[in-house]
Amino acid sequence: MDLLKRMILEVGIIQSKDVIRLDAILNHQVNPRLTMEMGKEFASRFRHTHIDKVLTIESSGIPIAFATALEIGVPLVFARRKKTLTTDEDTWSERVPSFTKGIVTDIMVSKSFLQKGERILVVDDIIANGDAARGLIRIIRRAGAEICGMGIAVEKTFQSGGRSIREEGVRVESLVKIASLDQGRIVFE
Repeated sequence: MDLLKRMILEVGIIQSKDVIRLDAILNHQVNPRLTMEMGKEFASRFRHTHIDKVLTIESSGIPIAFATALEIGVPLVFARRKKTLTTDEDTWSERVPSFTKGIVTDIMVSKSFLQKGERILVVDDIIANGDAARGLIRIIRRAGAEICGMGIAVEKTFQSGGRSIREEGVRVESLVKIASLDQGRIVFE
């Protein structure tokens, strides 16, 4: 997706050979026009797979997943990272490490929002090692739902996440693939 590539080159901040900050468009500040275009693109790639719901993890994946769900015309569900006073006690949950946060968290989805037989599309902003994605896949499967695919805005192909999810037989569609961040340069596939 050319618009996303241009914006990454404009605002992406390379922190190390493994980490790129995209706070200006994805992770802290959201670019609404770009977000809606990403949602349209994912919708066009997955529209014919008969999706019942879009699933993501709070918080950076929510805008893109919302735009996708809106375009497809289905509900959006997001896995929570923290329990609150109003959190449903009857949840599907998994412990997942976060590459960028450097911590392990529990992700939770209320059982009332993820039902047996539903066809689920996972949408997220970035995939690195794929731990969060695998956690969502385990939740979907434990719920008796079907993972129909995964839409990722930015895949870092020099890390194993996207590749390992594909090896599990899950269709992964990435809008942009970054092959390298070496020597302070963004190299796209």
